Formats: sequence, structure tokens, C-alpha cells
Amino acid sequence: MRAGTVVAVCGHESDGGHALRDLVGPRVPCVSGGRELFRRVRAARSRGEDVCVVPMTLGRDPELVADTARTLLGLTPEERAGTVLAEPFGTAEHLVGWLRAAATRAPRDRALLVTAPSGDPFADADLFRIARLVRQYGRHRTVEVALVGGDPDPAEGVRRCRALGAERVVLLAAAWVTPRVPGPAHCESGGPLLTASATAGVLDARVRDAWHRRDRHGDDGLPRALTATHGHGHSHSHGPDGHEHGHGPDGHAHHRAGDGGSARQAVGAPACAPAAPAPAASSDPHALPSSRSLR
Repeated sequence: MRAGTVVAVCGHESDGGHALRDLVGPRVPCVSGGRELFRRVRAARSRGEDVCVVPMTLGRDPELVADTARTLLGLTPEERAGTVLAEPFGTAEHLVGWLRAAATRAPRDRALLVTAPSGDPFADADLFRIARLVRQYGRHRTVEVALVGGDPDPAEGVRRCRALGAERVVLLAAAWVTPRVPGPAHCESGGPLLTASATAGVLDARVRDAWHRRDRHGDDGLPRALTATHGHGHSHSHGPDGHEHGHGPDGHAHHRAGDGGSARQAVGAPACAPAAPAPAASSDPHALPSSRSLR
């Protein structure tokens, strides 16, 4: 793997990176998007260092991926020559797998409360889908959802589990943030979603794959990342001769090819990016199986 700087760009799933610092260690700076990311990459490139940027979403923040790509488009050609954007740390399918693994550590008679910081309405709705899959392919009868900073919050989630007959509730973190236990008398934390060693292994795999695509195929990861928000949100048609567009967190935005579904652009970035190449087959040894039944 090429030597260089790895930058972890963080969003609401990690409280802006605060929940990640103990997991990734001092060798990987955790930054928020936009100007902080831009300054960090530009400083590293000015020192002659190659840079790999990894969006640290667990699959519930596609806007973080697209915003990161738009920010990197603002770099000069010389700065971009040594910069790559890795695939997101995780997808929703990875998250289901990680939660299923965490659920196996909880006694069967416990209720599970899947918790994560609230995002946009579509990310929050997707958490309910993820929790349903954890229940479908797990052994726990009761699996509920709680949103930190949203509705239902963890305290309400615990009350719901208790109302359904659960004596004890285990909080499963579906984010980097580990939620506070609202009632220790009848609930407990399931701990962090991933250990530091598991996080480091996945991160190294993302970085290795990113440089492989750059060195073998000239792919810096930006065109593909710009389309990350496509399909995030609902869409409808304006009739048989109309067009389809999504209603994402930025409002009634009409999607143009390559704009990532958002009108926001980095300074100096082109209005339209080239079509994304077909993604290469994954060589990630840490990828988990999909949430489909293995029976």
C-alpha cells in the first residue's frame, strides 16, 4: 500500500469525529467536511504527501460522501494528482451485519434497542429498515429503534420495549456514538459497534483499495462519490412525459447527471462531473455477508 496520509472525514454518526478518535488513534486525523477537510488535505499535499480521504459513514450518511467529493474538487490539479477518495467505511448492508454480530452477544431474553444519532428523515427511516433486518435474521423477539436527538429518543425506546414485556433492554449502537444508558435499572449498553482493531482493519482495506483503483485504473474515486445521494429520498414522476427527481434534505432538488443530487458545489468545482465508472469488484477481506438469510 502506498505510504501517505489518511484523513477520516466525519459526520453526525460520529459526533463530528469525537467518537472516533479513540478508535482510529493519532495516526489518522478525524475532521469534519468542508473547510476543515480542505485545509487538512491542502496542507498535506503542500508537504508532498499523498492523501487518502475516507468518509467514515456506516451507511446512513450518503450526503457526507457526496459533500466530501465536492470539497476535493476544489483542489488544484496538482493537489488532486496525489489525492484519492476511498469508498465509504461502511454501507447499510455492512451495518446490518455488524449489528447482527453485536446482537449475538446479548442474551436471548433481552430486548434490543438499535440507537443512532438522528440524521435527515430518510436516514432515520432507513434505521427502522435496518433494525427490522436485524430482528428478521436474529434470535431476539423485540427489536426497537431510538434516535439520539430525535423521536423516539432512547428513554422512549426503553419504555416501548418494557411495554412490550421486556424485563431488560440492551442498547445496540448503530453509529460510532455509544448512547448513554437512560435507565440502568432495566437497560444496559451493548458497547461500541466495532473494536479499535476491527475499525483499523476495515480502514486499512478501504485505503488499500482506493490506491489500487488509482494506480491500476486512474480512478480517484470522485465521480462515483458525487452520485452517492442518488436514490437517497423518495422520487416521483410528473406524468408520462415528465421527469423524476428526489426530495432529499436540501429540498425539491432536480438531479443532473453527476451533481450528486445537490446544488452545493465546492469553489472552483465543475458543475457536472463525468459519469462514474463501474465499481470494481470488492477485495475487502473485512466485508461481511449481506443481511439475506443464510438458511
